[in-house]
Amino acid sequence: MLILEINTRCSVPIYEQIADGVLRLIRSGDLSSGTVLPSVRQLAGDLEINPNTVARAYRALERNGLLETAGRRGTRVAPDALEFARSAVIGRLDEIADRALRESAHLGFDAGDLIDILVKRSEPASDNA
Repeated sequence: MLILEINTRCSVPIYEQIADGVLRLIRSGDLSSGTVLPSVRQLAGDLEINPNTVARAYRALERNGLLETAGRRGTRVAPDALEFARSAVIGRLDEIADRALRESAHLGFDAGDLIDILVKRSEPASDNA
């Protein structure tokens, strides 16, 4: 069974939440190359959502090289999924960094200020007290 958490009150579209969840499971090793995923209908039923939403997530993951679909044989984790998952995460982090740098500049701060904040945030809670 594929365990994904979906938040219908979240601003992130459900298909993106599904894709992100599968990406996380691949990155963590919980889904390895060749693992068969639930059918679109089965996962939609499990999550109580429209099958088109699951199909959209699966298509996006397939486009990014994380999944491969073989008709009636089902949808599987692609052979190079871990490598593609790493690239996908790095791409997302690049987008986040770009956005953070733009907003920092808009507020009158530079990259050094942003780095200082990130380092401070990443320190253990006991160090921040």
